[in-house]
Amino acid sequence: MDGPIIVVNLQSHVAAALDADVIAMTPLGGGDVADSYRVLLDDGTTVFAKTKAAAVPGFFITEAAGLAWLRDAAAVAVPAVLAVSDEPAFLIQEWIEPGYPTATTEADLGMALAELHDSGAPHFGREDRRSTGSRGLPNEPCGTWAEFYATQRLIPLARLAHDGHALPTSAIDSLEKVAERIDELVGPDEPPARLHGDLWGGNRLVGAGGVSWLIDPAAHGGHREFDLAMMRLFGGFGEDCYAAYQGIAPLADGWVERIPLHQLAPLVVHSIKFGGAYVPATQQALAAL
Repeated sequence: MDGPIIVVNLQSHVAAALDADVIAMTPLGGGDVADSYRVLLDDGTTVFAKTKAAAVPGFFITEAAGLAWLRDAAAVAVPAVLAVSDEPAFLIQEWIEPGYPTATTEADLGMALAELHDSGAPHFGREDRRSTGSRGLPNEPCGTWAEFYATQRLIPLARLAHDGHALPTSAIDSLEKVAERIDELVGPDEPPARLHGDLWGGNRLVGAGGVSWLIDPAAHGGHREFDLAMMRLFGGFGEDCYAAYQGIAPLADGWVERIPLHQLAPLVVHSIKFGGAYVPATQQALAAL
């Protein structure tokens, strides 16, 4: 019963927001947070729309702001936001027609990502202080990556894991100790990079001409090694991508040893959300540190 009601309501909201008649709405799979649809309008235009039942305040407003911030860098393809609403909760974006990779798709993304990171951010965190992600992690502006990663990621995640009984006590203790030792673990200081923040393979779409589009960000100012570690955690990116990135913006010495550190936050998030194999994977990352 709830599903059809949501669809009917979203259809009317899309029509009102875009001042157009909706001809058809097709449900899309692949998301674990929101309900997504391919929407055909009466003028032949196709758009992407999604909604979420019982969304927390600002859920899609935050995502829309992140998309606009990434798009403003003019470095990597990011779909335009056409409309967004807090109450009712929905987001409408331009539709990206799926395409096929070309011989240069991976290298092109690596170069674009280096340019995106280099466009920078005012702080580590977000100027608007909006939390991002399904766990509502804080994004208070910080002066260093060490401070941000410890206070806005590792310590809050340790509390969430404890409250949700997601990790053994020993792992939570180790996570807190990593936060205490963060200054010696993060490597050389770097200015804040403009991060996608949730850069796994499912948040990269390949469109026409083999162009890579980035979607569903948890955007914030952070360390560029965080995006790259996230990419390696779940796969979906070719070695040409990393090689092209390194060719333009080489990472500081020791970046390989810091991969477990920067994979730690997403691993804990997935342990909290899904459990299973993510728990031993988190323990393995902690052991490496």
